[in-house]
Amino acid sequence: MFPVASILALYVAAVSAAPGQPTDKAFDYIVIGGGTAGVALSTRLSRGLQNATVLVIEAGPSGLGDERIEIPGRRGGIKWPRLGRLRTSIADGKSLSKNFTSANTQYYTGSEGVSNARPIKALINRLIPKHQAPLFPVMNSLGIETNLESLNGNVLGVLYSPNSIEPTHYNRSYSANSYLPLASPNHFVLTDSKVAKVNLKTTYHGSQRTTGVSLVNRTVLTTRREVIVSGGGLLSPSILENSGISRADILSATGINQIINLPGVGKNLHHHIRIQSSYELKSNYTRYDRLKYDTVYAAKQLQLWRQSKTSIYGYSRKILFSDRYTGVKGYPASGSPGYSKDYFTLIAAIIHPLSRGHIHVNPADPLGPPLIDPNYLSNEYDLQAAIQAIKKCRQVALTEPLRSTTTLSIYHPVGSYAMLPKEDSGVVNPSLKVYGAENLRVVDASIMPVLISAHIQTAIYGIAERAADIIIEAAKKL
Repeated sequence: MFPVASILALYVAAVSAAPGQPTDKAFDYIVIGGGTAGVALSTRLSRGLQNATVLVIEAGPSGLGDERIEIPGRRGGIKWPRLGRLRTSIADGKSLSKNFTSANTQYYTGSEGVSNARPIKALINRLIPKHQAPLFPVMNSLGIETNLESLNGNVLGVLYSPNSIEPTHYNRSYSANSYLPLASPNHFVLTDSKVAKVNLKTTYHGSQRTTGVSLVNRTVLTTRREVIVSGGGLLSPSILENSGISRADILSATGINQIINLPGVGKNLHHHIRIQSSYELKSNYTRYDRLKYDTVYAAKQLQLWRQSKTSIYGYSRKILFSDRYTGVKGYPASGSPGYSKDYFTLIAAIIHPLSRGHIHVNPADPLGPPLIDPNYLSNEYDLQAAIQAIKKCRQVALTEPLRSTTTLSIYHPVGSYAMLPKEDSGVVNPSLKVYGAENLRVVDASIMPVLISAHIQTAIYGIAERAADIIIEAAKKL
């Protein structure tokens, strides 16, 4: 097992003297985590319950307006100075930009057009690299049909994937810059603030009720109605375990008193497993790799993007320049003979893996990075699927006309708070409430008991929107 960074440095609204800065310590709804689901949910609550106050607590700073996030072609992790401890290859969610690349918006209706999806914008990239064109005839020759209407519910076939990009200026479209502008004045954001635990007390009939949260700086914030955990599949489990919600043996090893016995916390962890093979492109094909070794070209492309003109930076790419990222560890290192060359990568994914891992609080450092055992490929089916996937990638690369373009030489954690019956290791019920707690919910990817056959971003927005409906409806009955 190995640690990942302990805080969810996703970026939400800047906290300054502007409206929306919290000045009170009591709120009707407290949302822990300013990521994909947290910001979408809190915005909806602020609009649907205008007489209630909604607070989002975000561990990281604001990144709004930061070109490293706003530019689609700069996909990658933004590591703030205090987060330098991470030395593993598990993506830790320190930037919203990590979660918003190439979102498969299958569930948007094609009749309205991709870019009309609200509030998140989506489109097909206007710049399609010419080395991608052969993929269509190659796949057709291998029996896979072209599908240019993938938004109508049929997602099988060869297609261009929609991306979460705003079509006017070609900025990245993500939860913070798309939902927050719609929030009502009763919506507040507290950045650079890490939650230590959810505070619980026993009611007169024996159940648990949350009274609010404690921050690592010992600040206590109280709630009049609910606390909603939205830290994501990797970081939400440790919040509940630090609050005394999990298996007895996990908590006792850490010195935490058990308040709610819920064995399913941190179990059922699984990801889309990605397998890839990379190939060097012939000299007449330009790839994004040129941005890392040709500074003049990179500066020119950046200026074009700033002028809202067609630029390679407007394309939401899949490969990072950082050698830390798992996806490029097979690429030539800086200074090596192959560094100043262009490559493309064929990626296959095991959409429904059977292997299951777990994530729990670290007994040596309960408020630090959690311990994760992803248990990848532990199921024989997953291993055989991976072998067949890489064989298929090689077959594609060796099929004309793609073969003539080369000189041959996925972070989606779900399930750790599964919405299942308690006896089946479930953590939340269909109303997203934690079993045994009256007013504590979880709203993020961790509630998904199994992976979907697509990028999980759209599903997370759907979870947040549905959760908002459930909470608003319940509040109006009070």
